[in-house]
Amino acid sequence: MEARRPSRPRLLLFAFGDFAFNLYWQSIMLFLLFYYTDALELPIGVASTTYLIASVWDGIASFVVGILVDRRHATLRYGAILIAGAIPLGLCFMLTYMPPLTTGSWAIASILGAHLLFRTAYAAVNVPYLAMTARISADTDDRAFVAGTRMLFGTAAAVTVALATVPVGRWLTGSTASEAYFGAAVLFAVVGTIILMFVGATYREATTIERPLPGSVRAALVSLARNRAFVTLSAAMMAMIVAITVLNKSVLYYFKYLLNDPEAGQLALASMGIVSGIAIPLWMVFGRVIGLRALWLIAAGLGMATLLVFAAIDVHESGLMQIFLIMMQVMIVGLNFVFWAMLPNTVEYGERETGLHVEGTVFGVAALLQRIAIGIATAILGWGFAGAGYVANVQQSAGTLSGMRATIVIVPLIFLALSCVAMLANPLGRAPHGRADPEPA
Repeated sequence: MEARRPSRPRLLLFAFGDFAFNLYWQSIMLFLLFYYTDALELPIGVASTTYLIASVWDGIASFVVGILVDRRHATLRYGAILIAGAIPLGLCFMLTYMPPLTTGSWAIASILGAHLLFRTAYAAVNVPYLAMTARISADTDDRAFVAGTRMLFGTAAAVTVALATVPVGRWLTGSTASEAYFGAAVLFAVVGTIILMFVGATYREATTIERPLPGSVRAALVSLARNRAFVTLSAAMMAMIVAITVLNKSVLYYFKYLLNDPEAGQLALASMGIVSGIAIPLWMVFGRVIGLRALWLIAAGLGMATLLVFAAIDVHESGLMQIFLIMMQVMIVGLNFVFWAMLPNTVEYGERETGLHVEGTVFGVAALLQRIAIGIATAILGWGFAGAGYVANVQQSAGTLSGMRATIVIVPLIFLALSCVAMLANPLGRAPHGRADPEPA
């Protein structure tokens, strides 16, 4: 790979695409389960199982797209993929929030079908975009800059989604809760489509890849299995994703049912996004000083300590809960930054170990594992709440509230600890001189 350092404005323009993707992704992550249970009034067990199926399907679709990217990387026009996929992706997102026209089993089937369509379209556009981060620059510092700025744009999108979904949706539709969510989805789809088409039209390849393709899908997967950097990073990522997904998806439920302050829940989500924008540059600087692996261990350790304090304090005040969530979000941002900064480096590490360059497979399998982890976390949350006796839009019993709170605390604590175990085995640490070199474990 012959590196030509792109300018920072060029890197920023590329990273801007993450604002569009996160208008969709943050809505799905923050609101869709709550929309299913409290707007459409699906039983939470059914809603979480539907989410699990769609999330796993998303992972499978992402994996398939990643394989195709590797097989055709020499001929793919990545900018054209963004342009061509932007409109179908926006339309499928709108369908995901369209209130069902039927009732009963047919309504559930239509909800699941729309969700599957969106996940397929998202994988078809997002995985090529992620693979582009391995070829936007060969320099580790550039990649870390892209990871950080992508997170900043994603944070801006998260704040937008948290603040605008309900009030703007109601303003646009002037109607019921389910229709308000649909109105917001239409707005986000229009904005996201325009951004992705703009990024695709202005994208320019910064590096040239001239490497042999893996002989088969099996060869690519064997290469990944021998890539210790990828395997351990993926294990840490999956554990981290389960932890933060359970926490994030519980926010609206906690504020509505444990604090009786649902509006504060939306403000808490926005506050978490705002603090992310402040924390990301700090984590970027800190990572350059101590290395990415050490940064993960510090962030996860602080997150576990914060959870232990929360477990010891019975929070019944919105302000205290917001402080807890903001502190946790700072740690979550650090973990996400490390993952996205390290993932492109596993491509070169694997090539040195196996002789194969499989960037599409790396990002496709990473997306598969991420989606599986999200689905598992959603199922754990939904089944945990259902086991505690949760029923939407009614006053929950003391036992139910206690069970909900236990799920919110115990699951993230366990999985953050598991992520640290996996990261300790990762061979990638601080990468000096702008290269993705391994640090002795």
